[in-house]
Amino acid sequence: MAADGPITDPLLVTVLDTSRAAREQAVVLIDGIQEALDAAGNGPLPLEAQAEISKQQKLLNTNIAQLRGLHRSAHFKARETKGQTAEARHEVDVLHLQLQNLYYEQRHLEGEIAACESFEHTYQKLPLIPVDEFLALHPEHADDDENDLMVARINHERTEREALEQQRVELQKRKQKLIAENKKRRDDLANLDKDLEKFIDAAKPIQKLFEKVV
Repeated sequence: MAADGPITDPLLVTVLDTSRAAREQAVVLIDGIQEALDAAGNGPLPLEAQAEISKQQKLLNTNIAQLRGLHRSAHFKARETKGQTAEARHEVDVLHLQLQNLYYEQRHLEGEIAACESFEHTYQKLPLIPVDEFLALHPEHADDDENDLMVARINHERTEREALEQQRVELQKRKQKLIAENKKRRDDLANLDKDLEKFIDAAKPIQKLFEKVV
C-alpha cells in the first residue's frame, strides 16, 4: 500500500506501509479471535480456530518485528539527516556571510570608482590646445581612443613646453651676456672718462705754458 501525503523518503514510506500492514493484521487477528469465541460459545476453541489464530499472531509478530527494525533504521537515518541538515545550514550561513562580504566589497569598489571618476585630475586643468587643432598637427592620432588621445595631447604639451623652456633658457643666457657686455662697455666708458680727465689735468700746465708764449 502506497503512503499518502508529502512523504517521499523510501525508508519512511516502507515504515508507514509496514505500520498499516501490522495494524490491519492486528484487526484481522482480533476479529478472528472474536469470531472463534462467538462460534465456540462457552466451549473450547476448535483446533482449526486455534491454528488460524496462531498463524495470524505469528504474522502480526513478524510485522511488528519488521516495524521495529524499520523504526530503528528510520531513527538512525533521522539523526544522520539532522546532522547533514546542520552541516548544510552551516554551509549556507557561510555562503550567506561570504555573499554579504562580496556585496560590501562591491559597494566599496563602486564608491572608489565613483570617487575616481569625480576626482579633478591635474591634467584636466592643463591648458591643452583644442582637440581639432591637435589632430590637425598630428593626424596619426585621429583613431586613438579618449585615453590615448589625452596622453598624446599631454605629451605634445610637454614637448612644446620643454621647447619653450629651452628657448627661455637660451634667451636668458643671451640676456645675461648682453647685460655683461653692456656693463663692460659702461665700465670701459667710465674708465675712458677717468683717463680723459687725467689727460686734461696733465695737459693743463702745457696749456698755461702755451698761453704765456702767446
